Amino acid sequence: MVVIEIFRRIAQRLRKLRQRQRSRRDLATLDQDALEGIGVSRVDALLEASKPFWRQ
Repeated sequence: MVVIEIFRRIAQRLRKLRQRQRSRRDLATLDQDALEGIGVSRVDALLEASKPFWRQ
């Protein structure tokens, strides 16, 4: 059962990394109105979007 738990945790981590990658890609495509709506500047959005998916 330990092996199953290891695989479950790996799968969970991979899902989290993939979600982070999608979120950053989506953030980079938001227009100015959408960024203002969430309280993020264009510079901050681009800085966040430029991070590799493995960095928080």
